[in-house]
Amino acid sequence: QVQLSESGGGLVQAGGSLRLSCAASGLPFRRWGMGWFRQAPGQEREFVASINQSGGSTYYADSVKGRFTISRDNAKNTVSLQMNSLKPEDTAVYYCAASYYAGSSRRDEYAYWGQGTQVTVSS
Repeated sequence: QVQLSESGGGLVQAGGSLRLSCAASGLPFRRWGMGWFRQAPGQEREFVASINQSGGSTYYADSVKGRFTISRDNAKNTVSLQMNSLKPEDTAVYYCAASYYAGSSRRDEYAYWGQGTQVTVSS
C-alpha cells in the first residue's frame, strides 16, 4: 500500500520560512517523480514544484520560483520543500504527490497523493 505522509506545515508570519517534508512508503521511490501541489480555499489545486527521479532536475511554478526549493533523498524515501520569503498568498493546504513521469506539473500525471499539510502565512 502506497503512503505519502506530509509534515512541517504551520503558521508563520510573512517573510518567514517553513520546510515541508514528505515520507513515502510502499513504492520504489527512486523510480518516481515527486511533486508538491497546493490548494487554497475555493481554488483549484495548483502545481508548486516537482523533481525528477534522480533529483537532478527541478521545476517550479512562476509564483514560487526563487523562493521555494524542492529536494529529495532517495536513501530515506523523502522529498522536501523549503519555503522562504513566504507571502500571505502562499496560504494553502500543501500536498505531496508521486508521478511515474519526471518533473510533471500536471495533476493528472500524479498517481498517488498525501493527505496534505496546512500552511498559513499571516500578514
